[in-house]
Amino acid sequence: MMESAVERVSTGVLKLDEMLHGGIPKGFVVAVTGEPGTGKTVLCIHFIAKGVEEGDKCIYVTTEESRESIIKQAAQFGFDFRKAILDRRLIVIDALMRPGGEPWSLQTLNPEELVSKVIEAKKHLGYGDGRLVVDSMSAFWLDAPAMARRHSYYVKKVLSQWGFTILLTSQYAITTSEAFGFGVEHISDGIIRFRRMVRGGRLRRFLLIEKMRQTPHDLRLHEIEIRGGEGLVILGPVELRREDVALPWSVVRRMLEAKKASELENPDVDA
Repeated sequence: MMESAVERVSTGVLKLDEMLHGGIPKGFVVAVTGEPGTGKTVLCIHFIAKGVEEGDKCIYVTTEESRESIIKQAAQFGFDFRKAILDRRLIVIDALMRPGGEPWSLQTLNPEELVSKVIEAKKHLGYGDGRLVVDSMSAFWLDAPAMARRHSYYVKKVLSQWGFTILLTSQYAITTSEAFGFGVEHISDGIIRFRRMVRGGRLRRFLLIEKMRQTPHDLRLHEIEIRGGEGLVILGPVELRREDVALPWSVVRRMLEAKKASELENPDVDA
């Protein structure tokens, strides 16, 4: 009986909503993690496009691609972000710090400026339910990975008061130890993890709902595809050995080291 009282927000991917027992609980902060090229940004585009369709106040912060790149990607999947921006239903905040005084951009990669700009954008869009994507949070702690947890907690603590349901992406970079997602995962209400592998010369992508509070979610690993004109398509559950989609041990070791450093740096930060 209690479950029916949970108000949920659609991800924009019907099959994923079914796996989440109807969607993400409203007001949650969800970590969307994984290696580059696994589908994180595509999910975020679906999430925002659904919000635009439903009349939510939508904000997309892009730290690793330009605003124009996000608009073009959305168009490839049938979503008109340019019109949504003109109609004042969407603001895309570009964090690539371009010169020229563009109002919806970040000039520094620090969480205080991020939060301030998001609040400014929400006020500009007006009253109502909000959807926020930050893609990705990793950019905010590249120079200080031990601060990942504290920065993530600050963003959650402040922006959750502004009526947002939030997706925060974080990279698992194979070649560096600076961009791991433990800060986001520690503070999140849910974790959607993307993985990839190459088998028989073909790239395969996977999605797993690792955590979602207040939700009897699907516990199986699902294979996905990214298709032009459609976006993220969930093919169905797969049976794979853990080692088939496990990160290399050298990467896992660096991740554990980054996690330990974060906990030592921020012992009092707790979700």
